[in-house]
Formats: sequence, C-alpha cells, structure tokens
Amino acid sequence: MRPFRSLSVRNFRLFASGQVLSVCGTWMMVVAQDWLVLELTDDSASALGVVTALQFTPSLLLTLIGGRLADRYDKRLLLTVANLVSGALALALAALVLTGGVALWHIQLFALALGVVNAVEIPTRLAFVSEIVGPDLLPNASALSAAYFNVARVAGPALAGVLIAAFDTGPVMVINAVSYLATVVGLRRMRPEELHRVARSATGARVRDGLRYVVARGDLVLPLVLVAAVGLCAMNFQLTLPLLAKTVFHADAAMFGLLTAAFAAGSLAAALATTGRRSRPAAGLVNGSAFGFGLVMLVTGWAPNFAAAAAGLFATGFGAIFFSQAANHRIQLGSDPAFRGRLMAVYSTILMGTTPLGSLLVGLLAELADARAGMWFGGAAAMVAAAAVHAAGRRTRHRGAAEAPALSAGSPVVPSAQAP
Repeated sequence: MRPFRSLSVRNFRLFASGQVLSVCGTWMMVVAQDWLVLELTDDSASALGVVTALQFTPSLLLTLIGGRLADRYDKRLLLTVANLVSGALALALAALVLTGGVALWHIQLFALALGVVNAVEIPTRLAFVSEIVGPDLLPNASALSAAYFNVARVAGPALAGVLIAAFDTGPVMVINAVSYLATVVGLRRMRPEELHRVARSATGARVRDGLRYVVARGDLVLPLVLVAAVGLCAMNFQLTLPLLAKTVFHADAAMFGLLTAAFAAGSLAAALATTGRRSRPAAGLVNGSAFGFGLVMLVTGWAPNFAAAAAGLFATGFGAIFFSQAANHRIQLGSDPAFRGRLMAVYSTILMGTTPLGSLLVGLLAELADARAGMWFGGAAAMVAAAAVHAAGRRTRHRGAAEAPALSAGSPVVPSAQAP
C-alpha cells in the first residue's frame, strides 16, 4: 500500500502544500473568533451559536449555485478569487480587533460574508481534487486532503491557544489573513495542461439537472439523508468544543487549544486510515461508521475530567472523519464526473448547510442545560439516523429482490441504480 501516492502528481503537491498553510491559519482563526465572541458576550452560548449559524447559512442557500459555477467555469480561477476575497475579509476583521474597535456585529458580518465565499469555494475545491489527480487516485487524494486538513487542525488550534495567551486574538487573525496567499500561490503555479478536465455541456451546467440526477440515484439519496441527519445534530463542534472547554472544565485558551487539537488528532488518524481505499465503500460501512461515531460522541459527553474529555474527543474526531470520508467516497465514486461539482454542492449543502439550524438548536440546548447535553443529543441522533437509514436500505434491497422474479425470461433487465 502506498498511502502518499497522490503526492507523485506535481499539481496535487502544490495544492496540498498551499492548503496545509491556509487551513492552519483558518483553524487558528476559528479558535480566535470563538474565544473573542465568548469574551465579548460573557460566555454566551446563544451568541456563539448565532455567529456559527451566520457563517454556515450561506451554505444552505447558495452552495448549489456554487456547484453550478464549479461545473461551468474554470475551477482553478474560482478558487484563486475565493481565497483572495477570504484573505481580504480576514484582514479587515483583524484591523478592527487590533485597533480595539471590534464589536459583536462586526464578527457576525464577517462570518456571514465568509460563508458566502465558502458557498463557492467548498464545492469547487471538492470537485477540483478529482480534476487534479484523475478518478483512479481520487480516493487516495481525498483521504490525503482530509489528512492535511487535520494536520492543520491539530497545529492551528494548539498554536492559536499559545498566541492568544501571549498576544491576544488580533495577531492570530493577521496570520490567518496572510495564510490565504499560500493557496493562491499553489494554484497559480499549477500546470493547467496536466489537469484532468471534463468536457462541459454545450447547454451549461444547470442546478435542476444535478438535482434530478441525484434524485434518480437511490444509492446516492440514502447516504445524503444520513449526512443531513448527522450534520444537523452532531457536526456542531465549532460550538460544542469551546463551550465544553470553558463552561464545563473552566479551561483557559491554551487548554481549549489542546482539546481542539485532540479532536483534530483523531480526525487525522481517521484520514490516514482511509488513504488505502481504492474502491467505492459499501453502504454498510457508511452506516456503521455513523453509528460508531454517534456512540463515541455520546460516551464523550459523560467525560468526568479534562484528560478523559481529551481522550474521548480523539475518538470522536476519528469517528467524524471516518464517517465523512466513507460518505464522500461513496457519493463521489458513484457519480458521473460531469455532475460532480453540483453533486459535491448538494453534499456540502447538506453537511454544512444544516449546521446553522443545528448550531441554534445545540446552542439553545446548552443554554438550558449545559455543554454536555449538546454532545449527548448529537451522539444519540447520529446512532438513530444510522439505524434508520440502514433499515431503509434493507427494505429497498428486499423489495428489489422480491420484484425481480416478476420479470419474464424475455423481458429486458434494467440495471439498478443501487451500486454495491
């Protein structure tokens, strides 16, 4: 097994190296932004939930349009513009913090604007990985993308905690603004002639065509339903982690960084574990990984002390990424490349677009009870959703098997959309 075989592709090496630095800055920014919101609002869970919701609401409303743009226009150019705009937004917020003029509404406005940019950047980036390496290396490149994302997720929060304790949040935000240039440089140094580009439709890429394609594929609908349920109820760690650190364990910024790093380290381990995947994962693996993720998240909610919480968050991070990668690979490797941008937009819309609703719900739950309740709710919901989707898949397969004998010997057999 060659876990790093995608790095033999020059364009992917450039892409990955730029992303490592940029995503590291992004996760430093996440810690700084969350900490600043809690400082400005006297540890308000609902205020943090509103900021999180504003950042992810555009994903619910605009990502399908972003996927359409990804299928219609040059993905490298779209990503270049998106990263330049994100850097400019981050620099503007950093200036407000450094001058002492920042208010909560500034952070809310920044979160909303960044969410609009991400609605284009995320589906474009997910679809662009296939364009960089081709279909054969896609599972490995996707897993390595998750790996470098989580390397940055380990390093970023840990470094941010130290820098915030020493210099406050302003300098951390400046570092994030500059880090976007790493991705831009990597993108512009690529060789366009080495990209695996798909011929674009003469009629253009329409959102409704992508939606019809998804609806017609039962093997894509069920994992997307599961992603929706897990994303809504369980993938709210940008909210639950700072609340768990500050309101349950009364941690300082450095200890909060350590908890986030523990979660990210587990995510990294899961990403590396999936680099050897060469084919489309089975539906049972997707459902089972969602159930296991929910179970460890539920147990982590009962952690009696800081060390136990860190260990539980490592396992939770592993479960979150293992499930996300399994669902991502099942969806991408079962789709037509011509629809991949729009399909990844649907995936991103569901996974991230449900976060605003989930953040408000979990924030309210944490306000009424405590941060542990958010972990318990998310874990239990993921387990129930996994069991329900598994049962629905079994019913579909049994119904198909029962209908098969009704076909006459001379009747043409239509291939099922349910891929293994």
